[in-house]
Amino acid sequence: MQLSYIVKDLVLKHTFTIAHQSRDIQDTVIVRLDDGEMYGYGETTTNPFYGMTAENITRCLEEAKDRVENGHWNSPEELWENTKEIFKSNPFAQCALDMAAWDLFTKRQGKKLYEYLRLDPKNTPTTNFTIGIDSIEKMVSKMKEVDWPIYKIKLGTDHDMEIIRELRKYTDSIFRIDANCAWTAEQSIRNSEELAKLKVEFMEQPLPKDDLEGMKEVFKFSKLPVIADESCIIESDVRKCFGHFHGINVKLVKAGGITPGLRMLQEAKSLGMKTMVGCMTESSIGITAIAHIAPLLDYVDMDGAMLLAHDIATGVRITPDTITFPEGNGIGAELIS
Repeated sequence: MQLSYIVKDLVLKHTFTIAHQSRDIQDTVIVRLDDGEMYGYGETTTNPFYGMTAENITRCLEEAKDRVENGHWNSPEELWENTKEIFKSNPFAQCALDMAAWDLFTKRQGKKLYEYLRLDPKNTPTTNFTIGIDSIEKMVSKMKEVDWPIYKIKLGTDHDMEIIRELRKYTDSIFRIDANCAWTAEQSIRNSEELAKLKVEFMEQPLPKDDLEGMKEVFKFSKLPVIADESCIIESDVRKCFGHFHGINVKLVKAGGITPGLRMLQEAKSLGMKTMVGCMTESSIGITAIAHIAPLLDYVDMDGAMLLAHDIATGVRITPDTITFPEGNGIGAELIS
């Protein structure tokens, strides 16, 4: 078994701005596991907000290299358990390795990942398309550039409600809003009333991640469902979110990969919560992995590769009406540049 990795720059079509950061280029780390006959790819992006850099991600992968290449593991779950102490402080690196392991493992089984998980791709929900914070004129322009049935609107400005009112004039598409921790409980409850009238489907992470007391009030009085993102990073967070959020948004890179992500989704479902998986502006490698587990979900945010000026991989093809998986087994994505 050989573990290798490369760092790539993903150039975005437009500057992408959310409440706490802006970027034009997204660094990503591609992991490859090769057993001499078959190989698997995984991906993780960097993220300064979470302290995840290309340097500490690749350093962590180096620390795990001997255990991956020379250790005994027969499944992605077993590899995840065998290496979890190494990746304890770097779930992003763990995600890339876990994803590559799932790709390789299911190729060995002669199955696509969704087939191995016994999922029906016909049940894949339509992804939203994300509109980052910008001038209202430019946000409208981005919507017109990509006509889509569901938009996620990033908020966290001093004129958030004006943004939604203006954007609503140009489309009847479903809106989801993501304030990325920028509001107070009082703002969230007040804004939910008008947002509901403006045909917004749900609010994602309106409050700072640790303000669970405030979320109790929002959960109780909001006119819209609320979905946890920053408040739901790892497996133990799922139960903490119960009674504070109506659902969770699992980010595979934050959780440590597909292996814990599946467990988080299962627990949320057992608690009667809505489930969602989101992306981090990955290439088609990471996005295709999300697509394979999307039939499990109520909502999905897997538009990352659509936000790129140039994709570095091939994989799932997404339109407003259809989703087409790669022909190959495993995850099926391939690095092209």
